[in-house]
Amino acid sequence: MPEAPQDLVMTLLGAHLRPRDRQAWSGGLVELLGGFGISEGAARVALTRLVRRELLAKVKDGRLVHYTVTPRSAAVFEEGDTRIFQLGREVPETPQWTVLWHAIPEEEKVARTRLVRRLRFLGFGPVQDGTWIAPHDREREVASLLKEQGVERHAGLLLGSPAGSLDFSSFVSRVWDLDDLAARYRAFVDEFSGCDPADLTGRAALLLRTRLAHQFRQFPFLDPELPACLVPPPAHRAQAVRLFHDLYTALAPAAMRHFDEVMQP
Repeated sequence: MPEAPQDLVMTLLGAHLRPRDRQAWSGGLVELLGGFGISEGAARVALTRLVRRELLAKVKDGRLVHYTVTPRSAAVFEEGDTRIFQLGREVPETPQWTVLWHAIPEEEKVARTRLVRRLRFLGFGPVQDGTWIAPHDREREVASLLKEQGVERHAGLLLGSPAGSLDFSSFVSRVWDLDDLAARYRAFVDEFSGCDPADLTGRAALLLRTRLAHQFRQFPFLDPELPACLVPPPAHRAQAVRLFHDLYTALAPAAMRHFDEVMQP
């Protein structure tokens, strides 16, 4: 399953750690990650790197080690939940577009890398180096993101709409890979259709729910939710969105119970 254990840890905690400020036992996390084929050594390395990235904080209780989410990761979870659970639900017909351009210097490349990842998650696509567009009013999110990374002085932000004198639909197909997006939605539907939560154990429910969320959370990076007047929506997006919401909700009770059980040292 996932090639990035750190991303999987964040998906696992984002889906099942309630309340957000509770502690997660390291041994329990290692056990759960083992269900996805991740070795104990790789799991512990991933947790250590998340602490280094300030996404988790390490707490010791005698010989036991626990982890808590940091304010930074709590903000990422909140932003992620908003984006994931609204994806495909309300796509405006005539959106206001956001244009961002930046010239972040090399000595602040960590901030630049974080900015780019979050921009993609917000539905932005790259026009050219340092210039990004999104078919939504993202002023509030981007302004907050620029401030968080401390790079406001290196960026400019503009809201507007495309000129009707040019073929903007062909332009956006060069910014986003819409054929690949459609194929990914179809693959998601093929993979998770027919899953019946009724007969699953708690462990199986947690593994399936985490895998479901891990797969679906890739779509905000890929789907700008372009207006239908510009290009038709991906053929299987509506089906994928319904499938995600239905399964994610149905699997929650058994998955959360299993998570809580495994978190007990």
